[in-house]
Amino acid sequence: MENQVLTPHVYWAQRHRELYLRVELSDVQNPAISITENVLHFKAQGHGAKGDNVYEFHLEFLDLVKPEEEERLNKLRLESQGSPETLTSLKKGYLFMYNLVQFLGFSWIFVNMTVRFFILGKESFYDTFHTVADMMYFCQMLAAVESINAAIGVTKTPVIPSLFQLLGRNFILFIIFGTMEEMQNKAVVFFVFYIWSTAEIFRYPFYMLSCIDMDWKVLTWLRYTVCILLYPMGCLAEAVSVIQSIPIFNETGRFSFTLPYPVKIKVRFSFFLQIYLILLFLGLYVNFRHLYKQRRRRFGQKKKKIH
Repeated sequence: MENQVLTPHVYWAQRHRELYLRVELSDVQNPAISITENVLHFKAQGHGAKGDNVYEFHLEFLDLVKPEEEERLNKLRLESQGSPETLTSLKKGYLFMYNLVQFLGFSWIFVNMTVRFFILGKESFYDTFHTVADMMYFCQMLAAVESINAAIGVTKTPVIPSLFQLLGRNFILFIIFGTMEEMQNKAVVFFVFYIWSTAEIFRYPFYMLSCIDMDWKVLTWLRYTVCILLYPMGCLAEAVSVIQSIPIFNETGRFSFTLPYPVKIKVRFSFFLQIYLILLFLGLYVNFRHLYKQRRRRFGQKKKKIH
């Protein structure tokens, strides 16, 4: 009695001029994949629906495969635990979910602040912190993941610009606003939070689509244009908040300390705030330069007209 030919589950997908096939087998050994004229031949030992066996199939295309096109075909992706394709899919799924959560968080902040502004007008400026601070805390603490991803190579984002933005924002949020109740009722909080959330509702959807290999031209243009416009505005709003906080820190003496004997000099926290202002504008230069380079690489430089 002849052995029965076992056929694995084969999934087909087509995108533009590319064909994708996925064979549902694990622990694949000795795969034999070839194309003759218009037929793709597959045979391999692996674990499928019928256990560990030899599986094979022949897939006929509607037209001949040109010899020069064979190298451009995507090979069948063999599913097996720990395969590079599986790890890539897991990484994309992880990054997609991270960017989705951040997008939803900053969208909630942006919509909440916009609605309250249209309803209450300028009055909404003075209780912004008490309204959206919890969500901003969550989003900014979660943003530490971006610097970690850059440091360990999960993403290709440069570590320094990512770290500058993370530390700068968290210093403003947790130290300037979070520890000083006198700062929480100031209008500058509204402008800082609004600029941050506006930039992120374009940035995170762009990264989400990148995870699934989609490029929406309008969103791409907004991501690389709006951020360049908003980043200096955000730094200016942060600088204003630091300047407004200096008299308060001097008056309360919070975070100030006295050097031990024999120096006995009191060091005010406002001294460090003044240094921070210098670092803030240094970070503005580094990150703005990074954003400009990103945009130039993405869209290219316009060719100068020759008269």
